[in-house]
Amino acid sequence: MTDLSTSEPTSSVDLVLLAAPRGFCAGVEMAIKALTWMVRAFDGPVYCYHEIVHNQRVVRRFEEQGVVFVDDVAEVPPGRPVMLSAHGSAPEVVLEATERGGFVVDAVCPLVTKVHHEVKVRAGKGYSIVYIGHDGHEEAVGTMAVAPDAIHRVENVDEVEALPEFTQPVALLAQTTLSHRDWADVAAATTDRFPDVWTPGRSDLCFATTNRQAALMEIAPRCDAVVVIGSSNSSNTVALERLARDSGCDQVFRVNAAEELPRGADGSLSLNGTVGVTAGASAPEELVDAVLDALAPTGGVEEVRITDEDEYFPPPRNLRDLITAIDRLASLGLGGPGSTSTTTTDRAVPASSALGALR
Repeated sequence: MTDLSTSEPTSSVDLVLLAAPRGFCAGVEMAIKALTWMVRAFDGPVYCYHEIVHNQRVVRRFEEQGVVFVDDVAEVPPGRPVMLSAHGSAPEVVLEATERGGFVVDAVCPLVTKVHHEVKVRAGKGYSIVYIGHDGHEEAVGTMAVAPDAIHRVENVDEVEALPEFTQPVALLAQTTLSHRDWADVAAATTDRFPDVWTPGRSDLCFATTNRQAALMEIAPRCDAVVVIGSSNSSNTVALERLARDSGCDQVFRVNAAEELPRGADGSLSLNGTVGVTAGASAPEELVDAVLDALAPTGGVEEVRITDEDEYFPPPRNLRDLITAIDRLASLGLGGPGSTSTTTTDRAVPASSALGALR
């Protein structure tokens, strides 16, 4: 006979709708694997300018391996290896890191590099640039530093209305991790204010961010609650949380990990019915798996996939050359088979596997 006083509380979650795509994007995949290789390639501490990605668990995993995260490259001892984060760095930061004499890897996401290039080109042609981005976000700070005298950051419609009357032509650019809703109203207000505004042929908004938002909107109307996995300083994660609330879902929870799921006084989950689960672009799949285990839905997990992502960003060339020179990647213990092609092997090894190997 079962002793009910000591048995685990049973789940009241009937079904989990699991959004896909979710979790790591191509830029995060590249950055995490790149930092993993640096940890294994160098003796002594590896430094990283800003958090490599905005996720507490990922950052903590690297700290446990001796990675030192700094907010000023002047904190990096001369000659030590340093990685610049996926969010992109100001040109003067890249220069200072290089001048300190260590091995420098710039893990900036190629989509952010695209925006930096657009800023440089438009500023060089005499444009005033209206840039939609969050105040203080590392990507926005780095982008604005490309042409500080030409760029004007805005975050809402009121700030667009407060812009001066430009005598130069106007260009409109954006932080890549904005939600479409964050961007759309401000972009429309900018176009109304400056009808001849130049915009890039391809949107600055990250395809992965857009895909994760679309997948969430596919499941949200069917959910009694939504769980968004990711850190509070992750712009795309916060956008997912806000989007879930805007969808009309009564209960939305952003958690860093399964232990932060809401529970009652008896320790049982205070969630029931159908629960949607998604993860920001910096959240590893192991956190998703742990949340699913904790939810333990009686009716199982239904993955709702709206598209497949096959984008791949190779690691920075100088790091590829270094790894190849040391040993054909497999000797670094990333879990992949030996290969004469660093790029080919890298693509076959998910960042989650590389990260897991750091235990």
